[in-house]
Amino acid sequence: MKVFVIGSGAREHAIVWKLSQSKKVSRIFCAPGNGGISQLAQCVDIQPEDIDALLEFALKENIDLTVVGPEGSLVAGIVDRFSEKGLKIFGPCKKAARLEGSKKYAKEFMERFGIPTAKYSAYNNAEEAKEALKKYTFPLVIKADGLASGKGVIICNNIEEAKAAIKLVLEDKKFGDAGKEIIIEEFLQGVEASLLCLVDGKKIIPLESARDYKRLLDNDEGPNTGGMGCVSPNKILDERLLAEIKSEILDKILKGIQEEDMNFKGILFIGLMITPIGAKVLEFNVRFGDPETQVILPRLESDIVDIFQKTIDESISEEDLIWNSKTCICTVLASKGYPEAYEKGKVISGLDKVDEDIILFHAGTKKENEILTDGGRVLSVTTLAHSLEKGRNKIYHNINKIYFEGIQYRKDIGEGQS
Repeated sequence: MKVFVIGSGAREHAIVWKLSQSKKVSRIFCAPGNGGISQLAQCVDIQPEDIDALLEFALKENIDLTVVGPEGSLVAGIVDRFSEKGLKIFGPCKKAARLEGSKKYAKEFMERFGIPTAKYSAYNNAEEAKEALKKYTFPLVIKADGLASGKGVIICNNIEEAKAAIKLVLEDKKFGDAGKEIIIEEFLQGVEASLLCLVDGKKIIPLESARDYKRLLDNDEGPNTGGMGCVSPNKILDERLLAEIKSEILDKILKGIQEEDMNFKGILFIGLMITPIGAKVLEFNVRFGDPETQVILPRLESDIVDIFQKTIDESISEEDLIWNSKTCICTVLASKGYPEAYEKGKVISGLDKVDEDIILFHAGTKKENEILTDGGRVLSVTTLAHSLEKGRNKIYHNINKIYFEGIQYRKDIGEGQS
């Protein structure tokens, strides 16, 4: 079968890598792909936002299955367009994708169905938002309502920082249309956890757990990013806590999806904060997470094509998911300046020197005569190991073999998690 993957990051590289292991797949296309993906798939020069061109390509090539990576394509309705033409596609429809496309909508959804989350208010007027700060205690969180590539979340420790954040989003338009409205939200204390779930419209089935490291710098300092590293499993999500999450969160989400008639066939990523009084939802994403995908898919032993098809056909079950018991860890190598303006076009050396059991998922790279940097997050250096400590040692030993000008990365991924 022919499979078409939409996107160009390390998440899409991990999906392509897993698809390439399936005996059912004869050919993989990826639009637009990257330097690493080009070694496994035919890269097609179409951007994820150009749904007309993606649809035309899929029809022309008689694509059997399309897998959507980026949230922008899902929010824009790519699944609806492909489905109308009879094409099989993995991902939620436009209506369901609003769970990620609008944080305000997601919070209202959680309120309607009694899903535990932080207290919040929404504002589209800067002066009203600044005036409302008097009602809050600090720290608090200010979020752009729309899609901001994981960077539209600002933690404010005092009223001056909060006013500056409101100005940045609502007045200075730092995140463009994504910041037409903001959420002011209670700051939750606890440990973050990522839970990706398969949703087939009738069931919601968790994948293996992960922990993402959002902040740029060691010790969870610095600005928020799209993610600087990840580990799986997340030891905090034990059987007792997962049972609580199922009854208090997952079952209620499924009830909401069904009652609001969402045609949700894909991945629901639930960002959780494990607080002293239980798990609460920070956010929803409607696609594979990045870098969570890079540590979850290497642990999946089932054929991923079966997983995708059974989810679309509403026949997926927990028994279809077979997992490797090893730990998986990845550390992201990023460009100088990330997550703000960053440099591109730097030669990457040492990729051929890493150990055989290191998986290099390319994110922001392009292949010319050499592999060059072409994004903020450049590589996800990943490995499976029998323990987190062994995985950490192997990752950082191999990172020392890789170089590009301005390279930056966290040195504490997985620390204290074993």
